[in-house]
Amino acid sequence: MDAKDILGLPKNSFPSLEKKSRPPKESQRKPDGISREVYALTGGLAPLMPSIEASQLKKKPPPLEKITWQWLPFTSSARKDNLQLFHWVRVVNGVPPTGDYSFAKYNKAVDVIKYTDEEYDKYLTNPMWTKEETDQLFDLCERFDLRFVVIADRFPSSRTVEELKDRYYSVSRAILVARAPSSGDVAAHPLVKELYNVSQEMERKRALSMVLSQTRQQERRDEEVLVEAKRIAESRIPPKVVEESHLAASNAGAEATERAVPSETVSPSNVQLPSMVVPPTLSDNASTLASLRMLRVYLRTYALEQMVQAANSSAGLRTIKRVEQTLQDLGVNLKPRVPTKAVCAEHLELRKEILTWLNLQKQVQYKEAEGSSFRDGSYGETPGTPKHLHRAGDQDRTFIPDAMNFGVERVGKKDQKRKAPGAPSAHKRPRKLKATDL
Repeated sequence: MDAKDILGLPKNSFPSLEKKSRPPKESQRKPDGISREVYALTGGLAPLMPSIEASQLKKKPPPLEKITWQWLPFTSSARKDNLQLFHWVRVVNGVPPTGDYSFAKYNKAVDVIKYTDEEYDKYLTNPMWTKEETDQLFDLCERFDLRFVVIADRFPSSRTVEELKDRYYSVSRAILVARAPSSGDVAAHPLVKELYNVSQEMERKRALSMVLSQTRQQERRDEEVLVEAKRIAESRIPPKVVEESHLAASNAGAEATERAVPSETVSPSNVQLPSMVVPPTLSDNASTLASLRMLRVYLRTYALEQMVQAANSSAGLRTIKRVEQTLQDLGVNLKPRVPTKAVCAEHLELRKEILTWLNLQKQVQYKEAEGSSFRDGSYGETPGTPKHLHRAGDQDRTFIPDAMNFGVERVGKKDQKRKAPGAPSAHKRPRKLKATDL
């Protein structure tokens, strides 16, 4: 019996609510190309970016161009005989490429000066050369692009490479000067500005062949000679030169110190500079040059390396690296590409100036640190200057001495140390009596 039976109500007085059946969920299959974890995170929702099926990624795009390779003839503008050759060509949609041969642009020819018969008779006559030989020389120079080793091999008469070079450059220079309105117009031309020296070229080649033909024993003997020559040169330098150089460096340091701190009394500690700031003497360079002169022959690059080592002998490894980094920042090669005498001299001078600049920079930093430490120390040790600032709350508080304990507390502490442990101290208050003590 329920409430409806008691009240006399029919059991089906309220219409029964029919449960709406939910549509069955459509089972979505995980697409290919996506891992199970990633698909579970998305919950089957459509991604923000359109996805591409893996099957579509594997497919090649439809070819828009039909590419084939064909065996076709070609000609090159670099050749004057119109020779026709064949090569494989990439053809797109059946249309072969047109235009000149792609490698013809790399054919660079030398502009060889031509002369006439009147100019030869007037400016170029030489008893050592005939007109036929000169004509053959210029034809071969134009044909082989001034490759004088090949020209000397193909030249009909027995002429050396130096003789062929001398004849070519002298004829070209004479024609340029004769055709110019004035000598100043062609003064900057390389053929006029840089004269070819036959004797110097022959001596250079002879010296180079001597260096290349040396054995290990000869190289070792040359190194020993260099070491001994350097030792002898250093021993022959009078001590007065070294003393004068050190004295000049110390005087310069004293003047710089006086200018920097005019009110400060110059002391010996302030005058002396660090050892790295003293400019290197000329003994290293002189000994290096003397040792190089004792060799029969040497390369200029080897001499440059020896001079650089001599200039860096007084500097540390870190300073040498800073010099090289400065050269790289300036865009200067660590080794000159054309190591002529003038270039090597300028390179060494630049290295010395950079080394001096770095040493001066270190000295300035050293003096600044010394000045800052001096200012900090003088402020704390000046008499009458408080070392610690007063607090804001202590400025209005008046000091009132205790008449009883003034001057006695320290004595009491000393007495306490002398007494046995457990003895009551004199300056402590007496303990209050408790009720149990009565």
